[in-house]
Amino acid sequence: MLQDIPTPTLALRETRPFVLETERLSLRKPTLADVKAIAALANDRRIAEMTRRLPHPYTQDDAVRFVEAVAGDSSETVFLIEHNHAPVGVAGVDWSEPDAPELGYWIGVDCWGRGFATEAARAVIDYTFETFAIDRMISGARVVNPASRNVLEKCGFQWSGVELRRFRALGSSTPVDRFRLTRGVWSSLKNWSNAARRER
Repeated sequence: MLQDIPTPTLALRETRPFVLETERLSLRKPTLADVKAIAALANDRRIAEMTRRLPHPYTQDDAVRFVEAVAGDSSETVFLIEHNHAPVGVAGVDWSEPDAPELGYWIGVDCWGRGFATEAARAVIDYTFETFAIDRMISGARVVNPASRNVLEKCGFQWSGVELRRFRALGSSTPVDRFRLTRGVWSSLKNWSNAARRER
C-alpha cells in the first residue's frame, strides 16, 4: 500500500521497525550492538573511496555516531545488511529530496563479488516503491567503479549523466555517473520477474 509523504519525518518514523528479507539476506535497522562489526567492515580505504560520506580511517567512534545519527534522523532510511546473521554492509535511502530519494549502499570487501549489493539494493528499492508514493529514485557510482554501476543497471537504473561530487575520504570532488529509476520501469521489471518465476 502506498503512503503519501506529507513529510519524510512522519513516513519514515512509522516504517523504521521493518526488517526486509531476501533469499540470502536480512536488512534491519543498525543498533549500538553492531558498532564493532560496522567499524571492522567500513575501515577499508577501498570502500571509503567509493562512498561519498565514509571517512578513512573509520573507527568505532565513527560507527557509534553513524548508528546514533540514523536512529534520530528522519531524512534517511538505513538498513544493516546481514548474511547468516553476520553484518556484510549497509544500504539505505536518503530522503533529503523527498521527490527524488537516493539509493546508497556499500558492502564489506570480503563479500564483494557475491551479488549481495544487488540483492540488498533490490530489496530496498522494492520496499521504497511499495511503501511510498514516489515516481522515481536516483543513485550514483564513481566513474571508476564499474561494479557499482553494474549493480544499478541490474536493478533497472538508467544512466542520466555525470556530476562532480565531493568524497570525504578523498578530500576532493570526483566524477560520478548519475542514474535514475522510474516507478514505471521498476513496475515493468517486477512484473517480468514475477512472470518468469511463475513459469518455473
